[in-house]
Amino acid sequence: MTQVFVLCTGRCGSTTFAAACKQATNFTAAHESRTYRLGADRFAYPPNHIEVDNRLAWFTGKLDARFGAAPFYVHLSRDRAQTAASFATRLNHGLMKTYRSGILPNLLLREPQTPALAIAEDLVDTITANITLFLRDKPRVMQISLETITTDFPKFWNWIGAQGDLDAALATFATRHNATKP
Repeated sequence: MTQVFVLCTGRCGSTTFAAACKQATNFTAAHESRTYRLGADRFAYPPNHIEVDNRLAWFTGKLDARFGAAPFYVHLSRDRAQTAASFATRLNHGLMKTYRSGILPNLLLREPQTPALAIAEDLVDTITANITLFLRDKPRVMQISLETITTDFPKFWNWIGAQGDLDAALATFATRHNATKP
């Protein structure tokens, strides 16, 4: 049984990455497929599965307890400034809303003029630090950047032993999924 977990901040091409992975015939692939589950069921991924889920960065303790060092782990990233700028446009929904009002509930009460971009940068830095710490002792780790995806993805494909249509997978990156609206 081979598991592949793609950890990321979000706003970094994760939806597109998952879509590209669906071209593999020897793996299933999904984006945020078990976010509605609790406890052990949250991590009941099928064998030979690639899971792309930015929320995994908040569950690294449970991820480690369930899978340890056995899976392939990918840290998918995008330019920090672009990632933060994308998050800043989403101040009132999703992860940004949760971060500013749930994780940092007093920030805007005490510092109401805090720019959305500053909150987004802090979010990106926090998630990146969580992922970096989690991956520090894992033997099978690959860093992949959205900016170099056309060269990084074939390396990833070969690294995990994926079979299927790599050309179709690469073509997936020509279409932006879940893109920030201008």
